[in-house]
Amino acid sequence: MRDLATEFEAERGRLLVVAHRMLGSRSEAEDAVQETWLRYAGALADPTARAEIRELSAWLTTTCARICLDVLRSARVRREAYPGQWLPEPVVSAVGGPSSDVYATDPAERAVRTDQVGAALLVVLERLAPEQRVALVLHDVFAVPFARIADALGTTEVAARQLASRARRAITSSDVPRHTADLAEQRRVLEAFVAATESGELDQLLRVLAPDVVFVGDSGGHFPAARQPVLGAAAVGRFTLGLFGRAGRYGDRVRSRPVLVDGALGLQMETVHSDGRPIRLVTAFAVDQGRITAIYNQLNPEKLTGLVPLGDDDAWPPRW
Repeated sequence: MRDLATEFEAERGRLLVVAHRMLGSRSEAEDAVQETWLRYAGALADPTARAEIRELSAWLTTTCARICLDVLRSARVRREAYPGQWLPEPVVSAVGGPSSDVYATDPAERAVRTDQVGAALLVVLERLAPEQRVALVLHDVFAVPFARIADALGTTEVAARQLASRARRAITSSDVPRHTADLAEQRRVLEAFVAATESGELDQLLRVLAPDVVFVGDSGGHFPAARQPVLGAAAVGRFTLGLFGRAGRYGDRVRSRPVLVDGALGLQMETVHSDGRPIRLVTAFAVDQGRITAIYNQLNPEKLTGLVPLGDDDAWPPRW
């Protein structure tokens, strides 16, 4: 068992990345990897059975994918009853420095054969059927052969290829917010965004927003939030000024820090609700051709348990 545990620990980080990309949830990814360990230890405790596995990494990936598929199927039912809009749990790490987070070097930032990275990719993956998501993530992100994907899905290789192809078309459709900017461009755009919200001038903010920008907020029912996405530059601009414009008026009641959210530049903030409850939020952005195409505002406290607290120096507006 000691040898099995050593082998598994060498693969744990990669399996966490795979599971998180499939599930969009840190806690669910960790549970899926733990279940993978239990199946691994149970099935391969016999040295003879272990000797028959020539590619341990492939065996573990297939097992983890099957577990994630079951989770995705059940999650779809749960999310139908979710209060308001749903966003994945953000993976937050420091800007410009090493992170101890196992997801910080997520190879999925290659972005499924599109130019997208960050929360934008995870949000659009939610459009896919569970089988499509598993096929796409395994093949396009982690280069798993279709024969092995078919084994994980319990289907044929041809069907697995079709699932990935349909998924690829879905995430590159014209109504999907684009996120193609590198970190330098993201910083320029977000600096302009913060300055515009500070000014309170809608016209200035509209110059930063794409005409078809979308704003999605997930509070999990804990705080007031729009139950449907806010669409279009004018509507998003007014909504954003009402939300972020308060930050400057609140002064030292608001703390903020630029962070990486799933590999893309975003903001971590802390403030106080009107009823006295503390609020933590993480805002992710999609940026394309110098404008913001999507804003994802996560303020569900159940999805922000792993955040590093902000300090007294983390004032508003954020220091870049």
